[in-house]
Amino acid sequence: MNEMKLTALYRYPVKSMRGESLQRMEVDARGPAFDRHWMVVNEKGRFLTQRELPRMALIRPEVVEGGLRLRAPGMPELEAPSPSFSESVEVQVWKDLCRALPMGEAADRWLREFLGLPCRLVEFPREEHRRVDPHYATAGDETEFSDGFPFLLISQGSLDDLNRRMPRPLPMERFRPNLVVEGCEPYAEDEWKRIRIGDIPFRVVKPCSRCVIPTVNPETGEREGNEPLKTLMTYRKEGGKVFFGQNLIHDAEGVLEVGMPVEIL
Repeated sequence: MNEMKLTALYRYPVKSMRGESLQRMEVDARGPAFDRHWMVVNEKGRFLTQRELPRMALIRPEVVEGGLRLRAPGMPELEAPSPSFSESVEVQVWKDLCRALPMGEAADRWLREFLGLPCRLVEFPREEHRRVDPHYATAGDETEFSDGFPFLLISQGSLDDLNRRMPRPLPMERFRPNLVVEGCEPYAEDEWKRIRIGDIPFRVVKPCSRCVIPTVNPETGEREGNEPLKTLMTYRKEGGKVFFGQNLIHDAEGVLEVGMPVEIL
């Protein structure tokens, strides 16, 4: 087997918006710094994603000093500073309830205009704690507004194998990983229990079950039929779900950089 290495890093500042490709990623106690640190919620505080709003894929968030910048086709650029003082509100991510800080009326108005429905932008507070599912985690494991885990890893070999089966190949961005590794066989990550990248050890805790989001073309913000789920169902289906990629939990803080070696522990 070739030496494995980290070949791509992504973070997603706002849950379900476009990701940022990074060469260097800071990892804090909750995962990639500023990953799913913001989220769009409806009037009841429930999270909104590309599952119901594929147009979210067209919004490009950028972490800037003191807040967030948003860009989208046909919209003025928005600078959204983090609230210096804001009363928290209750929000919901799947079955989890937690507190969040509203980012203000200007951001909400911008999102309402682009997405076409009442919604608001919220930030994960420093003092808030959201636990990772205890079935897979230890007591201190936390995340912010991710679906459930701090990291998603996919090997390039797995995507290459999927694309050989597909009517046309898809880019890795469709699957929204944080970590991409090369130098292993397709789906080798399914067998890993612990790995280390740089100085950071990870537990490989759960296969990632896939929803409809990979069917959304991030260039158009529209769903394109039922691929890649249709192809994945022919060979990656188990218990009524389709799996692609692995969820990870980190055991240290530090820095990740593209090119770092990946070691199976």
